[in-house]
Amino acid sequence: MSIDAAVMAIRAGGVIVIPTDTVYGLACDPANTAAVSRVYAIKRRPDRLELTILAASIADIEDDVELSPEARILAAAFWPGALSIVSPLRGHRWAVPREGSTLSVRIPDHPIALELLRRTGPLATTSANRHGEPAADTAAAIAAALGAEVDLVLDGGPSAGLASTIIDCTTTNPRVLRDGPISASALFSHLGGFPATTTEGQRSQ
Repeated sequence: MSIDAAVMAIRAGGVIVIPTDTVYGLACDPANTAAVSRVYAIKRRPDRLELTILAASIADIEDDVELSPEARILAAAFWPGALSIVSPLRGHRWAVPREGSTLSVRIPDHPIALELLRRTGPLATTSANRHGEPAADTAAAIAAALGAEVDLVLDGGPSAGLASTIIDCTTTNPRVLRDGPISASALFSHLGGFPATTTEGQRSQ
């Protein structure tokens, strides 16, 4: 399927599968409440777990989250890339988060994903698998597992297969919520050596 078709599907309120630099993701228009609900239904995702926003640039999310100085340092160092940054909400134009006042945001390092995001604007995403199951690493495997429930699968070749690192920058000392491709030591080397506290992550993608 082409990027043109993916753009049309998103604008029509669809749910699609997109490639990223980490894992394939379910994606939809974050302002479309029905589409966001479909993502949860397809994923079998518990309501308490929020979705991540993927964007093509920081400018695309400036009105939506408050990026702290620490968040901006990490974004400059690791975006585009496999780092999701949890930040306080600035506005409420989207259907995510469904609860709470923070949002996970990321700029992926994948040419197809970035081209799509430049054309659609930010997308609400989570890994393209059932909740609790491992993420498939090819478009064909995802199509076989989820194809009947999604509107389109955009093939970007095999994925890296490891979900992004998540860091929470809403606290005085940022804390790592999920280990991933970018190590805690690499993150905190940019933040003056703040201690890293790693806990179980709640988001995907």
